[in-house]
Amino acid sequence: MRLVLGGSAVLVAALFGCRPTAPPPPPGGFTLLFLDRSPAASLGGLSWAPDPEHGRLLAFDRELRVTRRISNPRLATPIAVTPLGRTELLVTERTGEGVVVDTAGGSGGRVVREWESPDMASLYAAGGGRVVATRSPYYVPQLGAPEPDTAPLVRILDTLGRPTGGLGTIRRPATPLLDYVVNAGAVAVGPDGAVYYAPLVRDEIRKYTPGGQVSWTTKRGLFRNEPDPEFLPAKGAELRLKKALVNVALALGPPPLPPPPGGRVYALGSDDSAATRLRVDVLDAATGAILATRHLGPRETAVAVDASGALAVFDADSLVASAVGSAAATRELFSPAFALPDLAGNTVTLAGFRGKVTLVNFWASWCDPCREEFPHMAELYREFDRKDFEIAGVSDDVDAGKMLAFVLKYRPPFPILVGGGRMKEVYHYRGLPYSVLLDRQGRVIERIFGFGGADEFRKLRQTIANEVRAP
Repeated sequence: MRLVLGGSAVLVAALFGCRPTAPPPPPGGFTLLFLDRSPAASLGGLSWAPDPEHGRLLAFDRELRVTRRISNPRLATPIAVTPLGRTELLVTERTGEGVVVDTAGGSGGRVVREWESPDMASLYAAGGGRVVATRSPYYVPQLGAPEPDTAPLVRILDTLGRPTGGLGTIRRPATPLLDYVVNAGAVAVGPDGAVYYAPLVRDEIRKYTPGGQVSWTTKRGLFRNEPDPEFLPAKGAELRLKKALVNVALALGPPPLPPPPGGRVYALGSDDSAATRLRVDVLDAATGAILATRHLGPRETAVAVDASGALAVFDADSLVASAVGSAAATRELFSPAFALPDLAGNTVTLAGFRGKVTLVNFWASWCDPCREEFPHMAELYREFDRKDFEIAGVSDDVDAGKMLAFVLKYRPPFPILVGGGRMKEVYHYRGLPYSVLLDRQGRVIERIFGFGGADEFRKLRQTIANEVRAP
């Protein structure tokens, strides 16, 4: 469903993947660096991190307890965050869009603006008044159109996401179709505007000065020989690539006390070619020297640093689970409330579903995953009593004939409402199908982006059953 790091992006399916919880925090507490292989961001005294499985942002206090959650239809699968100003976060979507969220005020966050990716999929970082983008390591096509030799490695953007310049030039592999694979990488920006870049498939971490010169290049010494990725013989229609996944994410943590000159760069990388055994290297930001290395266990996927600069690792699932306990108390009302015609022309309102757990599903006849999803929804609909559960299937088709042909083919047992092609403009979702599960008071339990197959519906079924039983 949400965590698709492949498709043709199977190359980095290993990039998402947690050991016993660390001891109680020392005085001063922790700052989160990485959560489930995504970089975190420090803003407003909190550590912010993406939770792509639930399409939201989480804020952790110094004891790494979840204190705030931000969800929005425009946050489908956030996979990285970086500070942008005093209260704003720049969020990278898996598919490469940039979303700027204002964290100030209340428990929710306001989406300030969005922009399209300058590459097929981009990863963003900001600092020192500078916004940059690299080719994302979280969504990598096996094949990409060859790029000019002069194409920048790192793009400089303005605060509206428009390219204004670049740093470095791309590395050309022996097979030009692998340009994207070879040049995808992690990125971070220092408070002085210096840019740190680490390619996904190469043992290298590089620092660019604010003026664009290479300040240093560091290698971990993982490979004796480091060839470019290359194609293997295909297995039927399966395209196979020989490569090593090296760098996963970069973060700049707070300087330890007493602060060293230059600061620290934290590199989350791999000890093996498939990124199943992870490591964190601590680099001196001034020289690139590796100061320390921590090899992570199979369940150590949350990495933090304390006030002294010491690393601590956690079970990321346990940290995120702390966001569930008080979720019901902080649920937001689904809005705007709709009043839409059904297929008979009768007006159906959101208020009419109050008192029932309701799945509002947005679909269209041209959406292939919607076709796959409808039989699952029909099965789900028949499993629960109508006094407890409803589904409202909202068509976003412009062509009424195609919508009716779809309905005649799949014959959904639940109500179909006519959105007339206006729903995306109203609800700001990123793509179809898009569903919102509501409690009996019309508040959002969870948002579901895309179609995740039978596994997704098993989880959804259990969530609905729990909600139906809730007092």
